[in-house]
Amino acid sequence: ICLLTLQDTDLMNISELESNFASVREFILQGFSCEWRIQIFLFSLFTTTYVFTITGNGTIVCALLCDKRLHTPMYMFLGNFSFLEIWYVSSTVPKMLVNFLSEKKTISFAGCFLQFYFFFSLGTSECLLLTVMAFDRYLAICRPLHYPNIMTGNSCIKLVIICWICGFLWFLIPIALISQMPFCGPNTIDHVVCDPGPLFALACATAPGTQMLCYTLSSLVIFGNFFFILGSYTLVLIAVLRMPSASGRHKAFSTCGSHLAVVSLFYGSLMVMYVSPGLGHSAGMQKVATLFYAMVTPLFNPLIYSLRNKEIKAAMRKIMGIPNII
Repeated sequence: ICLLTLQDTDLMNISELESNFASVREFILQGFSCEWRIQIFLFSLFTTTYVFTITGNGTIVCALLCDKRLHTPMYMFLGNFSFLEIWYVSSTVPKMLVNFLSEKKTISFAGCFLQFYFFFSLGTSECLLLTVMAFDRYLAICRPLHYPNIMTGNSCIKLVIICWICGFLWFLIPIALISQMPFCGPNTIDHVVCDPGPLFALACATAPGTQMLCYTLSSLVIFGNFFFILGSYTLVLIAVLRMPSASGRHKAFSTCGSHLAVVSLFYGSLMVMYVSPGLGHSAGMQKVATLFYAMVTPLFNPLIYSLRNKEIKAAMRKIMGIPNII
C-alpha cells in the first residue's frame, strides 16, 4: 500500500511538473521598472537612437555600393560590418521599443529563443568580421607587396561568408540545449533581452554542463578574436613606427584608429558580461552593459568611420547630392 501510495504521489508530482511546464508558453521581459513618464522618455530616446543607427549604417552601405572607387577589400569589409550592424540592432531593439508601450511586456517562448539566437549569432559574426578587418590592415601595412595577391575579390567574399556561417553556427547547440530545459515558472526575465543568464536562473533544473558550454564558447569567441586583433595591431604599430615618412605614419594611424575605436567599444562591453559564469552581475549592470553593446556601439560606428575617413565622407556627399568642398 505504501509503495502504491508513493508511486501515486510521484505520478502526481510528475503530472504537476508537466502541467506547469506546459503552462509556460511565454516570458515577460521586465526591462526597466520605472514610472510611465520615464518609460515614454526612454521610448523616445531609444527610438531616436535606433533611427540614427539604421540611417547611419545604411548610408555607409549605400555609399560603398554606389562609389566604385571604394570597391576595395577594406571598404568591402566595412560595408558588410555596417550591414551586420543594421540586423544586429534590429534583432532586439524593435521588441524593446514595443515593451516600453506595453503593459504585459510578453514575448513568446519561440520568439524569446529566436531573439537569443539571432542576437548572439549576429554578434559573433561581428566579432569574426572585426578580426578579419584587423588581419586586412595587418597585410596592407606589414605585407604591402603580398597584399594584392592575398586579398583578392574572391578571398574577401570567402572570408565574409565564413564569418556569417561560423557566426550562425557557433551558439546553435547551446541555444538548442537551453531551449530544451524545463521552465516551470516564474517566467519573468529581469532583462531587456532574452539572455542566457536570466534564462538559466528561470529553469526548473540545473544544467551546469550547458551553462559551462555557453560561457566557454562566449569566452573563446571574445578572447580569441580580441587577442588576435591585439596581436595584429601590435605588429602594425611596430611597422608604422618604422616608417620614415611622417605623412605615411599619419595615414596608417588614421586608417587603423577608427577600427581600434570600434573594437574597444564593442569588446569592452562584451567582456563585462560574458567571460565568466561566476561574476554575479546585478540586473541593472546587465541591462546597462547590454544596451551599450546592443545600441550605443552600433550608433557610434558610422560616426567613427565617416568622421575619420575622407573617402567615405566624399561618397556620402555624392549620394546625398552635396558637392565636395575642398
